Amino acid sequence: MIKAKEIMTTPVVSVTEDNTLQDVIEMLAKHHFSGLPVVDREGKLKGIISDTDIVRYSQKISVVPKADLSGWISPYANVSDLVTIQRGRDILHNATVGEVMTGKTYTAKEDDPVNEVSRLMNRRRINRVPIVDSKGKLVGIITRADIVQCMAKLDLDNARG
Repeated sequence: MIKAKEIMTTPVVSVTEDNTLQDVIEMLAKHHFSGLPVVDREGKLKGIISDTDIVRYSQKISVVPKADLSGWISPYANVSDLVTIQRGRDILHNATVGEVMTGKTYTAKEDDPVNEVSRLMNRRRINRVPIVDSKGKLVGIITRADIVQCMAKLDLDNARG
């Protein structure tokens, strides 16, 4: 039986509640992630911040993107639209992770079986499970991609005999 510690990613890229949403957006883009664990100064897990959290927050404060993700803005854009875009960027730049993150997180331990982690993801419809030690300190993370890679490796190993 494969355990979480065998497929989890370490070290974990994480943020604190004091980071800004701009910090998170840049980290998500840089690492091609859709979410990050939030930890305190001692490395204890406090929550998760995901691209979905950021989009929901943007909608809540009525910051509707007027440009696509490439950053291209139509030459026919209204000046008031450009002001709205800038105001939205300023709000996102100054908002903190603590204001937007999801505090309730589902975790697993290093010795938990991977199939249990996979069931947790499926049951809770989540894309990542932080792996914590007995004191709640973040020691790794398993994403859906890690589960798929594990399954593919098992299939390949079984095919080889």
